[in-house]
Amino acid sequence: MIPNLKPSEDRGHLLTEQRLEAAARLDTLSTSEVLQVINDQDATVALAVRQAIPQITQLVDRIVEGHKQGGSLVYSGAGTSGRLGVLDASECPPTFHCNPNDVIGIMCGGDTALRVAVEGAEDDPDEILPHFDRLNLGEHDTFVGIAAGGTTPYVWGAIEHAKARGAATGLVSCVTIDSLPSDLPLEKLDFPVEVLVGPEVVTGSTRMKAGTATKLALNMITTATMVRLGKVWGNLMIDLQIKNAKLVDRAIRILRGQNPDMTRDKALEILHAAHGRVKLALVMAGCDIDAEKAQHLLEENAGRVRPLLGDPK
Repeated sequence: MIPNLKPSEDRGHLLTEQRLEAAARLDTLSTSEVLQVINDQDATVALAVRQAIPQITQLVDRIVEGHKQGGSLVYSGAGTSGRLGVLDASECPPTFHCNPNDVIGIMCGGDTALRVAVEGAEDDPDEILPHFDRLNLGEHDTFVGIAAGGTTPYVWGAIEHAKARGAATGLVSCVTIDSLPSDLPLEKLDFPVEVLVGPEVVTGSTRMKAGTATKLALNMITTATMVRLGKVWGNLMIDLQIKNAKLVDRAIRILRGQNPDMTRDKALEILHAAHGRVKLALVMAGCDIDAEKAQHLLEENAGRVRPLLGDPK
């Protein structure tokens, strides 16, 4: 089927649309040489993310403050960007034992678009409205749009609608905000995150460096948020959901690591008494108290283990 082609603005000045000189003869290279070019470019991504840390810091601090008031982090985007948002959101509950509504990923075009592109959805600035209605998006929430090239109408429509409902707004992109068209509602954006990885090996294919950079940035956003909310002790994953054999083993090792004389069987017994909650089990074992008293202590300390047990071993 031939698409209904419409006039569009020239985006050639955007970093993500420019050609990479190092890959100009890509189709003449051997397999090994192609892979070397890709790898050389990938090696630059982490530095680009590092340079965006000041912007990411401001966004995370706002998300944390919103969460303390019952707010959510809501990601959304189209294509690769949207899929990465859904991926990051879906990994938070098992990793940090948070409520699924704490971090939400919305895919432009619906869940079908996670696997099969839904044509035209990203050009609809109002497509996200039913989701915002369902979530009752408000002042304590933070909406983060994800758009590698920075111009997706769906994402900018979502930013505008989120701001109208009182939510804070962020945008993770791989272009500079000042390079974007002036007719976008740029004034509605509170927290830009510009991860400038430059042109792609395959021109315009933002599933490559831009996708890698986006994944790194989203990992940083949610991980730092959960650390600041007390979901981590030292660098131990103490709020994980132990729903498979691998995670049961990890929970046992975390508990025994703080209690070296404890057997695996005893650790499993305490985890059962703690209803599978590692954080609760740690306080029970460390303070030699039952689950109810341990829960009370955690509530008194905003869910944080450090005030109760000090540094982890």
